[in-house]
Amino acid sequence: MGDRGKKIINMLLQENELPNWFEYPSELMVLINQKLFDFDPWVLLIDDRLKLRFEGVKKRYPNRKLIPFARREDNDDLACFDESMKVVIIHDFASVGFEGGKESIEFWDWLKIAVNDMIEYNL
Repeated sequence: MGDRGKKIINMLLQENELPNWFEYPSELMVLINQKLFDFDPWVLLIDDRLKLRFEGVKKRYPNRKLIPFARREDNDDLACFDESMKVVIIHDFASVGFEGGKESIEFWDWLKIAVNDMIEYNL
C-alpha cells in the first residue's frame, strides 16, 4: 500500500478499534479515495472527529451496534452503519429509545439523500 493509501486508512477507525463484525464498505471507500468528504450540510467523519463520535455513540446507545461515518452539521443527525452493514440515521444525543434509526437503507441511497440535502441546503 502506498503512502496515500496509508494516510486514508489512518483517517478511519483502526482494525483494533472496530468490532469484529465491521469492515469499512467499498462504497464508503470510493468517497474517501476521491476525497469527497463534504456534502454540506453532511460531512464524512474522519480522524479525531470520527473517534470522538464513535466513542460517544457507544456510551450513549450501549445496546445498539453502530459505526458512525457522517454527521449533518445543521442538526444532530448522524449516519451510521448498523450490524447489517446498512445505513441508519440517528438523532445523536437524543434519549435512548428516541434516537430513531430503525429503518436501514443502502449506502448509495444514503448518498442520494445527502446530495439532495446539499442541493436544498444551498439553494
